[in-house]
Amino acid sequence: MDETRAPSREPVDVINQYTGEKWYYSDIVKDHFFNPRNLLLTDPGEGEFNASGIVGSPACGDVMHIWMKIDPGTERVKDLKWRTFGCGSAIAATSMFSVMVTEDGGRTLDESRNIKPQQIMERLGGLPNRKIHCSVLVDKAFHKAANDYFRKANKYDKIVVEGAKVIDAATQTTDKDIEEAVLEGAVDLDSVQKKLKVGIGNPGVVPEVEQLIRFYKEKYYG
Repeated sequence: MDETRAPSREPVDVINQYTGEKWYYSDIVKDHFFNPRNLLLTDPGEGEFNASGIVGSPACGDVMHIWMKIDPGTERVKDLKWRTFGCGSAIAATSMFSVMVTEDGGRTLDESRNIKPQQIMERLGGLPNRKIHCSVLVDKAFHKAANDYFRKANKYDKIVVEGAKVIDAATQTTDKDIEEAVLEGAVDLDSVQKKLKVGIGNPGVVPEVEQLIRFYKEKYYG
């Protein structure tokens, strides 16, 4: 054996051109990217699905559209199709989510709502830290589609509305800004303040900021 030869290393899938950070993708992620499940490339026919949701903007690069067929008697997701304009991680995460909500006869809408992005990542064998937010795109689109179904079914008490709330007027920081910061890896007050400057000049909002950090940390990382 040649002792001078450098040890073999796992090939790098992506290298960030700006930071040099190396990203590795599991075989499961690659499979769902190259062979996405439940992908719908053309708009469905009228009446084919009874719920839909869309999030994102073409200007930002990421758009997610979900269509679902819900059983009115059981509220189980019998079918879910999707289309996205996003990165490989977003495609793989959405593909896996579509499998999770429709397998074994389909989960109920309430059960599907309780799927955390962390659970999607576990089924995928992990995602690079900077790609965690990609598993959230499908989560947001699904919640919109679920609300669409409940609205059409006149079950308004089951609609969950998520709106942005200004937490710090001085910096115009909202709860959604804090959510995005946590998704990007800022999971304590110091790191969130470095990103957003929230509460630095207005310490009275710090307790609420800390509460939101704990909430989103639990929601996305378990």
